[in-house]
This record gives sequence, C-alpha cells and structure tokens, in this order.
Amino acid sequence: TLAIRHVSGHRLIALVEIVSAANKDRAEHVREFVAKAVAAVEHGVHVLLVDLFPPGRHDPTGMHAAIWEHFDDERYVPPADEPFTLASYAAGPVPEAYVEHVTLGGDLPEMPLLLNWERYVKVPLESTYQSAYRGFPAFWRDVLEGRAV
Repeated sequence: TLAIRHVSGHRLIALVEIVSAANKDRAEHVREFVAKAVAAVEHGVHVLLVDLFPPGRHDPTGMHAAIWEHFDDERYVPPADEPFTLASYAAGPVPEAYVEHVTLGGDLPEMPLLLNWERYVKVPLESTYQSAYRGFPAFWRDVLEGRAV
C-alpha cells in the first residue's frame, strides 16, 4: 500500500494497492483486502488497484470484481484472455471505476490515480516496473526468470 496525502493537513486522499499472493491465498485474506478497499472508497479515498495475479479459488473473478460487487449489482466478469486487472476507483457517493486488463508478458498501461474528481496523475506502471526490475540483484532476477538452481 502506498498512501497519498494532501499537503495541507495530511488528509489521506488516495491509495495505491498492489495485490500480493498473500492477499489471495485464503478467503479471509481476500475479504480483508476487499473490505479495506471498499472502506477507503466509501470514505472518499481514491484507490488504484494493481492485481497482477490471476483470479484464484478465493477470488474467482479477480479482486476488482470482489471490490466492485459492493458498488454495482451487475456481476463483473473479466475477459478470459486478459486475467490481470488494473482499476482506478474514483471515490464518492456513486463511485466510478476505470478498468484495464492485461495479459502475461504484456506492457502495463499508465493508469490514472485520482487526487480529486477533477485531477489525476498518470502512474507509469510499466516503466516503474522495469526500473525496479533492473535494480534487482542478478541472483533474484535469475530466480524470478526460472534460471536459478
């Protein structure tokens, strides 16, 4: 979680939530993660969700669907060929979601992180990921790419 606060008064205005495998490994963990995101949006905090793990047993249609069912009666089903979801939630009385889907090996798009209903910043997910990955020690890059013994 990355918390973004307003310069005056340090009021929380937005969160960047990067889903981990641990957020999806148990039904209880999914419920806790979803409750945190829903509570933030309901309290006027914008949320950028980065879910780069495929839907699993405890979130069969993904974390965005589990979150969004609290705001919309219509069931959300992600496209089967793009299982990873990025969603930017505009908090408010009637929340809105800007959703992008990506596939394994695909580039991550820039996503809006709302600061208020009129302003947002583009979060450069792909270049941020690539920069962080280049900073990994070679040993861990080999582990992640399946080359380590």
